[in-house]
Amino acid sequence: MSSTVKNVKNLAGARYRLVDASGEVLGRLASRLAMAIQGKDKPTYTPGSGSGDVVVVVNAAEVALTGKKMEKKLYHRHTGYVGGLVTRTAREMFDRDPTFALRKAVERMLPRNVRSKETMRKLRVFPGAEHAFDESRLVRLEAPPRALSKPPDARAPEGMIAFNPEAYAKKAALAKRSEEARATFARRAARES
Repeated sequence: MSSTVKNVKNLAGARYRLVDASGEVLGRLASRLAMAIQGKDKPTYTPGSGSGDVVVVVNAAEVALTGKKMEKKLYHRHTGYVGGLVTRTAREMFDRDPTFALRKAVERMLPRNVRSKETMRKLRVFPGAEHAFDESRLVRLEAPPRALSKPPDARAPEGMIAFNPEAYAKKAALAKRSEEARATFARRAARES
């Protein structure tokens, strides 16, 4: 397994984490990955130690961009020559390399210091489901479901009429799904421990 991750010094206590990126929103996934490869999700985190995990991301070609970002988001680079600014949309970059957007998003969420290159080597991104790592050593990295700031009640208080009944019903349904997801996550965590 050490041949799949090269030029990384401190891999002694590192876990190998597996993330399935299909259907995940690009920015939310990238922030979780940046925390994991830095080791900030561990209680033993020390800033200078490089104690992060090796994270293997599969199905990176199926990551989602919200809104019209696929056509509106631009990636810039410069060739170094006069007039050499190259600008491409996210759609063009996905067509060229499906893993580019995710790698670039994680790279930009890391601190810009001496360790950033070494930290990025702990991230392995694959466009499909197949990868070069041993399945038995991989541990799934799952995020807990997002909690709503104030879950609305299913009914409005007595004498109150919702200003926008459709939006109120939608929020109530979202709160119910969020509670169910939280309960499912807690049951799954209890089974694994």
